[in-house]
Amino acid sequence: MLRKTLTAVAVTACLAGPLTACGGSSATGANGLPVVKIMVGGLDKQIYLPFTLAKQLGFYQKYGVDVQLSDEVDGGVGAEDAMASGQVDMAGAWYIHSFDFQAQGKAVEGVVQLGGAPGEREMCATDADVHSGADFKGQTMGVTDLGSGTDELTQFIAEKGGVSHSDYHTLAVGAGSTAIAAIQQGSADCVMTTQPTVAALEKKGLAYSAVDLATTAGATQALGGAWPAATALAKTDWVDSHKTEVQGVVTALVATMQWIHTHTPEEIAAKMPPDYVSNDLISEADYVTALTEDKGQYLPDGIMPTTGPATVAETEKVIGTDVSSVDPSKTYTDEFAQVADQKLGIR
Repeated sequence: MLRKTLTAVAVTACLAGPLTACGGSSATGANGLPVVKIMVGGLDKQIYLPFTLAKQLGFYQKYGVDVQLSDEVDGGVGAEDAMASGQVDMAGAWYIHSFDFQAQGKAVEGVVQLGGAPGEREMCATDADVHSGADFKGQTMGVTDLGSGTDELTQFIAEKGGVSHSDYHTLAVGAGSTAIAAIQQGSADCVMTTQPTVAALEKKGLAYSAVDLATTAGATQALGGAWPAATALAKTDWVDSHKTEVQGVVTALVATMQWIHTHTPEEIAAKMPPDYVSNDLISEADYVTALTEDKGQYLPDGIMPTTGPATVAETEKVIGTDVSSVDPSKTYTDEFAQVADQKLGIR
């Protein structure tokens, strides 16, 4: 499932040579390194933790890029759309969007896979009687935004439970405090959300986990297989013209996930920005507990799970997105991760 336009040998050669030797020019940032702008769909969400942690650990600069991170704003342009329109170079977003874009004739691909599961949970109000997609009928289901990955995933879970999209109401609730308010005020019966919002809802006694998509095992049970979500998306033409920059970002993120797997949740939390770990919604202890539960979502090598593309493609078909023209092998590439694994000694 690898694109043939780029080989591992060529990327290795790029790493050994000057930054301008392998196509594409970038603005120059700190220490003369090329700038890569990445917008993330929630920098404080644990599913996207590697993006910030890589910055905190100094790994981007270590592997040759000056990454400038920005955060998706509720009600604003989504990270994947900002990438597709050229506002930023890459997006920290869900892999499923590569299918969405390619179905529209836009060549977008994931260049490193961060997780084998969505990292999400369907959190339902304590008085709701929801335990599977079959129970969504007649409910108001909160998603981060209409048309978002959480919206598509909610539709898929419902359809697998025999409930059509017209049988329940969808409400855009954002994440964090706005998602919590939707449950607290009764405007939504359930919200699909991630850590640390999950921990905050549980701590406040407002909601319980009805469907667990935070682990590969949970995703397999609910969705039928590993469901890769968090990735770094980029336009294929940008990837092909900025191979060295892409390799630097991917190597930094894979090195970060290796670091995650060899350190405790407490050690990870200590490296994160203080306001991500402790704020009005959660305490540091809550953050560590949440990370302990969901740490297994991160892939240690950045490689796409073998059955991942097929499961995501099936999701698109079930919810009515026509992906018949999409070649799954072009929705991602493992080549950069393979080079990173070799460089980092990962087998």
